Amino acid sequence: MDGLGEMFKRFSRTLPKGSIIFCEYEPGDNFFLIQSGRVQIVKIMGDIEKTLDILKPGEIFGEMAILEEAPRSATAIALDNVEVLEFNRANFEVLMRGNPQIALKLLKLFIRRIYDQKRRFMILTLEDIEAKVADVFLMLAEKEPGTKSNEVDAFEFRISVEDIAHWAAIPVQDCRNVLNHFSQQRRIEIFPDRILIKNINDFQRFVNSRRKPKE
Repeated sequence: MDGLGEMFKRFSRTLPKGSIIFCEYEPGDNFFLIQSGRVQIVKIMGDIEKTLDILKPGEIFGEMAILEEAPRSATAIALDNVEVLEFNRANFEVLMRGNPQIALKLLKLFIRRIYDQKRRFMILTLEDIEAKVADVFLMLAEKEPGTKSNEVDAFEFRISVEDIAHWAAIPVQDCRNVLNHFSQQRRIEIFPDRILIKNINDFQRFVNSRRKPKE
């Protein structure tokens, strides 16, 4: 994505800290590529507002408005003063025709983003707090290059308790309690700079047992 910002300066936009960029369920015809700052993606689940993601420079959001004509699936909020490149359906189609190499890079970001959103939503739908934490480890294991979790038992992740709590959408202390419980069960080993999962397939069976069957 190097050089994309310089090439498309005319699409640049500044979003003030705390501003709502778009709201869940409203129509949309544009998407954004973050140049600087962070954007929080939140979704209403029942009566609770859940954070789906916190996006950083180089990431995109709002892309479903381009890929399919559907209302916004979540709300986007500027956590900092955010610089973005804003594209709509018309100028994206011009980009596709005029610079297919950059358009291909954006499409790859779309695919990764859609997968990440769906995967993190799967974690949020779990009701069991221990299953949420276990599913975070499963998600991380799935991202390991060239590795299938069912072929490998042990995984080591350099990750903080705060990161795990964020992805599981639970308080940090609750996350710490779950990790300590897993440690007492000898499922994991906790080090100052990393966490060792002794048997990822054990977590897979555990999460599957807690996930509600599709109706």
